[in-house]
Amino acid sequence: MVNQLSNLPVVVIGAGPVGLAAAAHLVERGLPFQVLEAGDGPADAVRRWGHVRLFSPWRYNIDPAAARLLGDAGWVRPDDDRLPTGADLAADYLQPLADLPDLKPHIRYRARVAAVTRLGLDRVRSAGRDDTPFLVRLADGTDIHARAVIDASGTWGTPNVLGAYGIPAHGEDGAAAYLESALPDVLGRDRDRFAGRRVLVVGAGHSAANTILALAALAEQVPGTEVTWAVRAGAPTRTYGGQSADALPERGALGTRLRQAVERGAVTLLTRFLAQRVTVDGDAVRVSDGERTVTADRIVSATGFRPDHTITGELRLDLDPILGSTRALAPLIDPNEHSCGTVPPHGVDELAHPEPGYYAIGVKSYGRAPTFLLATGYEQARSVAAALAGDWEAARDVRLDLPETGVCNSDPIVDADTVTAGGGCCGAAAPATIEPAGRGLATGIAGGLLTSPVQLITLGEKPGGEQAGSCC
Repeated sequence: MVNQLSNLPVVVIGAGPVGLAAAAHLVERGLPFQVLEAGDGPADAVRRWGHVRLFSPWRYNIDPAAARLLGDAGWVRPDDDRLPTGADLAADYLQPLADLPDLKPHIRYRARVAAVTRLGLDRVRSAGRDDTPFLVRLADGTDIHARAVIDASGTWGTPNVLGAYGIPAHGEDGAAAYLESALPDVLGRDRDRFAGRRVLVVGAGHSAANTILALAALAEQVPGTEVTWAVRAGAPTRTYGGQSADALPERGALGTRLRQAVERGAVTLLTRFLAQRVTVDGDAVRVSDGERTVTADRIVSATGFRPDHTITGELRLDLDPILGSTRALAPLIDPNEHSCGTVPPHGVDELAHPEPGYYAIGVKSYGRAPTFLLATGYEQARSVAAALAGDWEAARDVRLDLPETGVCNSDPIVDADTVTAGGGCCGAAAPATIEPAGRGLATGIAGGLLTSPVQLITLGEKPGGEQAGSCC
C-alpha cells in the first residue's frame, strides 16, 4: 500500500472468535491493528448462549494462529475431542486470547461502530479512492482512520422476524413481551418463563432443535409444560439431518434425539405453518397461519439471523441479492443448491468487494446462508491477513476441510420424504428414505430461511457416529 495507508492500523470489528482470530493472524504478520468490540468484553455474543454445548469438538473451534500465540504464553490447550459449551469457549479460549499482551492493548471495548466510509469521500466519488484511508466512526463520535477494515461483527444482533414472508407478522411487534429470541436458557436462567407453560417454537435450524429438546426435558420435570414446533416447509427432514451419517456425531445425534421426541409425542409438530398474525389474548398469545391457530404462553422465534450492512452503506459492496454475501461466495453456500454442510475452500478472492480493503468475514460473510462453522471463519481470517500483508500466494492457498452433515439434498426447500445421505450433493447418490415423524406427519425442511446464526450447537451426551462420504 502507499505510504498514506501503510502506517495506519487494520480495524477489526468484533472481538468474537473470528475477530480475535483475525487479530492473531495480524499479529503474526506484524501488521498494526485495532479491534473494536461493542460489548464489555470478548465473545459477548458467545456468552449469551454459554449454556449450550457445541456439537463440534475443540479441534474445530481453535484458530491455529491463536493457538500458537497462546501456546507461547503457556496456555494449556483443551482436549481436542471434548465438546465445549459456549461458556467454555469464552472462558478457556477467547478470554485468554484477548488477554495476551500482543492483543489486549489493541482491543477497545464498549466501542460500537456506527459507520464505515472513506475519509472525505462518499460512495459516489471514485478519484483517489483506493489510496484514501477508511474512516470508522464510533457511536460516541470517535473517528478512527484505518488502512483496511475486517468486519467480523456477526449477525447475533439482527435476528429474523417471526413472520413467514421476511417481514413481521400482523401484530408481531405488539406481542414482543411474549416473544423469546433464539437459544433461551430453558433449563437454567430462564426456566421460570417456560416451566408449566405452553411454548411454541418456530424455526427449523439447530437453534430451534436445541430449544425444543431442552423444553422436552423440562416437560418431563414440570407437568403442564407443552411444546409445539412449527416449520414452514412440508416436513423436518433436513432438521433431523444425517443422524448417524454425520461426520460430527453430536450434530447427527441432535437430529436423532429431536426426531425421537416428535415420534414419542413429547413435541407436537406443525408443518407448512406460515405465521401471518400474532394476537395477544389476555395472558396468552395466538399465532395463526390463516387456517390454523396455536395458543401459547411463550413463543421462541428461532428463525435465523441476517447480516446488517447499514454501517457500510457508503462503501461499494457487491452483495448477492439473495443471501447478502459477496456475489462470488454465494454460489458456494446457497442453501437452494447445497445442503451438505461443507463448502469449497474460499478466501480473500471470494470475500473481496469493489471497495478495496474491506472484508466481511465469519458468519456475517455467509449472509443468510446456513451451516457456517468457526473453522470456516478462521481460514477466512488467515487468507485476508495474508493478503493485507502482501503475501498473495499464501492468501490464495486456501485449505478448508469441514465435517459433512451426511445429508446432501440439491433442493432443500422441497417437501419430500427422501434425502440423499452419504453421497454428493453435487452429483447422484442413492436416496435414503426417512420414515414419517409421527402419525399423519411427513418429513422435510424449511431450508436456509430458518437456521441458527451459529451452526455449532447442541445439548446432551456424546453418542457415536459414522463418517460421511465426500460431498461438494
